[in-house]
Amino acid sequence: MSELNPLTPEQKKENRTLLGALGLIVIAVAALAIIGFLFLNKPAEIMEGQAEATSVRVSGKLPGRVVAFYVNEGDMVKAGDTLVHIHSSLVEAKLQQARGMETAAQAMDNKVDAGTRSQIIQSAYQLWQQAKAAEEITQKTYARLENLYKEGVMSEQKRDEAKAAYDAAVAASKAAKSQYEMAKQGAQKEDKESAKAMVNVARAGVSEVEAILEDQYLTAPCDGQIDVIFPHEGELVALGAPIMNVLKIDDKWVTFNVREEYLSDMTMGKEINVMIPALKQKEVKAKIYYVRDLGSYATWNATKTTGDWDSKTFEVKARPVEAVPDLRPGMTVIYKD
Repeated sequence: MSELNPLTPEQKKENRTLLGALGLIVIAVAALAIIGFLFLNKPAEIMEGQAEATSVRVSGKLPGRVVAFYVNEGDMVKAGDTLVHIHSSLVEAKLQQARGMETAAQAMDNKVDAGTRSQIIQSAYQLWQQAKAAEEITQKTYARLENLYKEGVMSEQKRDEAKAAYDAAVAASKAAKSQYEMAKQGAQKEDKESAKAMVNVARAGVSEVEAILEDQYLTAPCDGQIDVIFPHEGELVALGAPIMNVLKIDDKWVTFNVREEYLSDMTMGKEINVMIPALKQKEVKAKIYYVRDLGSYATWNATKTTGDWDSKTFEVKARPVEAVPDLRPGMTVIYKD
């Protein structure tokens, strides 16, 4: 069996040189790693928020059908600009009825001082009979619609409109009966006072219906931009139903949800620099004006039983120091600690 050839002195020297070089490389890498760890900068804390703006809801007290919109989503409007037309044939009919009652009450008041003639008594009786007939018709209509509503083939709004018409007819019938009874009794002092009161009641009824009809044309409550329109033309809207939102684009702010350990850098009145990615990473200065605890539902619970604590979340709001016209609600806003 042949023996291995021993290394020559030159080969041994080369091996020692190679091992020495490898050792130096290992030492250098380790040194660089230690130096990098010791001098490594802590990355900046990044907090992500979003831009917001005040939104004013437009609604009215007139239930009816949307006839026409005079604005579109995205349009800029001024306070007082006409936005939408809502039509209600029922309310307009009530207005005519109320005006008729006012005219009748005023005529009766004008005649009461001259005494009660047979023609006046007869006229009052006929008005009462007409009112009673109207009451009977509206009562039957309401009863039919009530049954249809219970069967699920009639909307609640139609049922309510019929109920309102019936209630108005009942009131009109009672008023007409009072006028007839007063005509029979003659013009006493109490009768005169009653006639005046009836005139005032009738005028109040007219004013009430006119106040409701004022909302058939809804106007912009403030300067801003039409954000969203809810119904379409031709749709029925209920009392107080939202029609559209007007965005006050001059009233903007940014909102952050911040853990309480970072609040020391976001105090009330402090100006901070934020970045808006959507605006080509534009840097904007904003002033903090609002800090509020979000409550227990937004608490970060500790994961350890000892050596750790719960951390609450706070809502922080800041307004841009200078106007940012292109800033839109919903845009992401970045704050670096």
